[in-house]
Amino acid sequence: MGLKDLRQKKWFGLLTNMYVLVLTVFVIWMVFFDTNSLLIHLELKKEIKKLEKQQEFLRQEIANDKRILERLSDPDELEKFAREQYFLKKKNEEIYLIEYEDSLDLKKKE
Repeated sequence: MGLKDLRQKKWFGLLTNMYVLVLTVFVIWMVFFDTNSLLIHLELKKEIKKLEKQQEFLRQEIANDKRILERLSDPDELEKFAREQYFLKKKNEEIYLIEYEDSLDLKKKE
């Protein structure tokens, strides 16, 4: 198969067409090498999805915190929260913390 036979093939003529060559180079450049390439767009879309998930999580946290703040506007609820979370007490009052054996971090001494 010589060069003359190869030039007579239909696909050879199509591949050596100037428009096809320029278009192929352009597509390769846009997909891989351009500053706004397809690969960079895919990475940015992943980052956008990740940030949207984080945004939704933070919105839920804000709503949860607003509910807690509304609850704590009541003085009785505020007192209950302070006693449970920060172990605060009234004057002349004693607090006993009960810890069970399975909740303690015991180290065996050898």
